Amino acid sequence: MPTTMMHPDRLFPSDPHTRDIARELYLTVADAPICSPHGHVSASMLADDAPFASPTELLVTGDHYVTRVLHGAGVPLGTVQAPAGEPAVDPREAWRVLASHWHLFRATPVQYWLEYQLGEVFGVTTRLSAETADAVYDEIAERLTDDAYRPRALFERFGVDVLATTDDPADDLAAHRTLAADPDFHGRVLPTFRADRIMDPSAPGWLPSLDRLAAASGIPCGTHAGLLDALRDRRAFFRSVGGTSTDTGVADSWASPLDSAEAERIHVAGLRGRATAAEGVAYRRDILYRLIEMSAEDGMVMQLHPGVHRNHHAPTLERHGADTGHDLPLPTTFTEPLRRALNDFGTGTALRLVLFTVDETAFSRELAPLAGFYPSVYVGAPWWFLDTPDAMERYRRAITDSAGFSKTSGFIDDTRAFCSIPARHDMARRADAAYLASLVATHRLTEADAADIALDLVQRIPYDTFRIPR
Repeated sequence: MPTTMMHPDRLFPSDPHTRDIARELYLTVADAPICSPHGHVSASMLADDAPFASPTELLVTGDHYVTRVLHGAGVPLGTVQAPAGEPAVDPREAWRVLASHWHLFRATPVQYWLEYQLGEVFGVTTRLSAETADAVYDEIAERLTDDAYRPRALFERFGVDVLATTDDPADDLAAHRTLAADPDFHGRVLPTFRADRIMDPSAPGWLPSLDRLAAASGIPCGTHAGLLDALRDRRAFFRSVGGTSTDTGVADSWASPLDSAEAERIHVAGLRGRATAAEGVAYRRDILYRLIEMSAEDGMVMQLHPGVHRNHHAPTLERHGADTGHDLPLPTTFTEPLRRALNDFGTGTALRLVLFTVDETAFSRELAPLAGFYPSVYVGAPWWFLDTPDAMERYRRAITDSAGFSKTSGFIDDTRAFCSIPARHDMARRADAAYLASLVATHRLTEADAADIALDLVQRIPYDTFRIPR
């Protein structure tokens, strides 16, 4: 469904010659299937295949990229997203809030993603504004009553071949198993093992998470050694359901093993509710090392997402919960924090460690040089605050000299907003086409080589990096 809101040459260079090259490169990959090896869409949404409730639920309240722009301009979060335990906001009123503040989104990637969804997914050709809010809402709401706009139909229309979810170690993965056994469902939905909740014994929720892990694995977690055994057991279960990777989101990338006696001492302190913050940090850094060690043993690709201060604003966390737009970047280092683990496992062939950052200075200073030496290290795509056209170009220019293209992750959409998946991949394909075109125009690449790379970035690299069978 074409839309008049988006220019066909969007994100391409302004120079006519380079733009022509970018356009041709983009056309070679524009309709290629989507491989999304890291995201947060729920597998149960696809397994249940229930109609979406409203345009607001689908495009606004479920996307913290949208709500944080509004909140940053002084719009109370409660006007578009109900606090935990309170009645839901009126979806039409919340949509009107978005429409009346549409000017806030100008030139941001969020505008790009939303306009793509409005036009390319729902066929809306009316520009959103306070005056058009109800008409646009009604048009989308009417579409959502059509079976063609249920989750599975959209999954197929988006051309998704692989979609990875993010899952707790204790999850039974029932939705994944349902989808894998359904002969009418096309595509693959793969679980991703994420054990963040059991890493810090000083954190609230650690004990309940430990109990759930013990129940799921059948292995007592009253000791540090038992916890490690339970994690290995659940990793094997995830692999049996098709999982190929793990993910870890931590404040820093230090991976420092404790001796067994100290690890057990802190574990016992956590069981008694007496672990200090400092002990929690030491334990978490030990678990990070152990997870890297496990990936070197079982071959599951390990994604590391450090350097974010989670839930920065305590009142918002208390009122609205986590993942509501107030996670903020921190300066991040990798070379020294990962030295012990990379010395122990980094030159083997089993370990694959994909490193992400929201600190752009780390791309050329640390990540690209690490990937340039260690066979195990790959540079993750621009993530979170950096998944923008300008940041994508800076990323390529920062890492290509040292890491090339093959030692990267391929594009990562990292989204909870289901309908933004094709929008985000379209942005990445255009941004990469623009960068490759600049190399062709300056005679650093031939057009044939640039076309091969463009195809590799969507058809080979994400599958190979994440060890996903093709």
